[in-house]
Amino acid sequence: MSRSVPVLALVGTVVALGLAGCGDDTGTAAADGKIAVVTSTNVWGSVARAVGGAEISVQALISDSSGDPHAHPDNPADATALAGADLAVYNGGGYDEFFTQLVDATGSPERRVDAFAVSGKGADANEHVWYDLATVGKVADRIAEQLGEIAPDQRSTFTANATELGTELDRLTARIAQVGKAAPGAEVVATEPVAKYLLDAAGLTDATPPEFAEAIEEETDPAVEVVGRTTDLITGKRVAALVNNAQTETAVTDTLADAAARAGVPVVSVTETLPEGVTDYVDWMTTQVDALAGALSGR
Repeated sequence: MSRSVPVLALVGTVVALGLAGCGDDTGTAAADGKIAVVTSTNVWGSVARAVGGAEISVQALISDSSGDPHAHPDNPADATALAGADLAVYNGGGYDEFFTQLVDATGSPERRVDAFAVSGKGADANEHVWYDLATVGKVADRIAEQLGEIAPDQRSTFTANATELGTELDRLTARIAQVGKAAPGAEVVATEPVAKYLLDAAGLTDATPPEFAEAIEEETDPAVEVVGRTTDLITGKRVAALVNNAQTETAVTDTLADAAARAGVPVVSVTETLPEGVTDYVDWMTTQVDALAGALSGR
C-alpha cells in the first residue's frame, strides 16, 4: 500500500527535530547510552536483540499482534524514532513499505539492513523472508557487521552472538526437515502464503489454488468458485492441515477454519509478528514448527 505523500509530509517533523541522532560514523547513542536500533516489526527486533544483546536498545514500530505492516498508519513518532536511530532493520521486498518510504524520505539513519535485499532472492520472490531461516541467519550476520562498525570495541561480541543464533537456526532447520520426513507427500492449504518458506523447508506442498492466494494477498475477496474449490480440499480431507495466518482473518478465512473444524483437519496458526509476551525469535519459530509437527503427526 503506497503512503508516499503522507510520509513525505512527515519529513518536516524530522527536520523540525533537527534530525536528532543522525551523526557521524560512530553513531549516536540512545538515551540510555546504548546503540539505538529501530526495526519495522518486533520479529526483526528480536533478531537484532539476539545479536546486539545488552549493548543495544531496540524499538519496533509494529509490535502489536494485530498490527498490519501493509496498512500501518502514518505516525510522526515513527519519524522521530528513526531520526534518533543508529541502525534501521526492516523486511523490505514491499512488505513494510511504510518503513522503507519513511527511511528513504528522511534519509535517516544512514545504516540500514534490508532483510529481503540481504536474502538475495529475486524481485518476484515471496516477501515473508523472516520464515526463511537461512535469510534470518544472513540478516543476523549483517546486523553484527553494522553494529561492529558503530561500536568496534564490541565487534567480537556481536559476531559471537550472531554465530550462536546461526547455530540455533541450524538446529531448528534440521527439526523442520524432520517434520517433513515424518509426513512425506503431505499437502496443506494456507489462508495466505506468509509461511511459504517454512512449508518449503518441511517439504510440504501448498495445494491452495493460486487464485485464492493471489486474492488474499491483494486484500480482495476470492471468487465464490475459487473459495468452493479451496474449501473442498479441506472438507474432502485431501490436505493434512490448514495453515492460517491469524493476523489476516476475514469472512473467507473464517469459513475455511470452520470447514477444517467440521472435517477434523488440524489448523496451524502462524503470525507475522511475535505474540504478546514473546521476545525470542527461535522460541517463537520453534512453537510454530512444533504446532505444524503436531498437526501432521496424525496423518
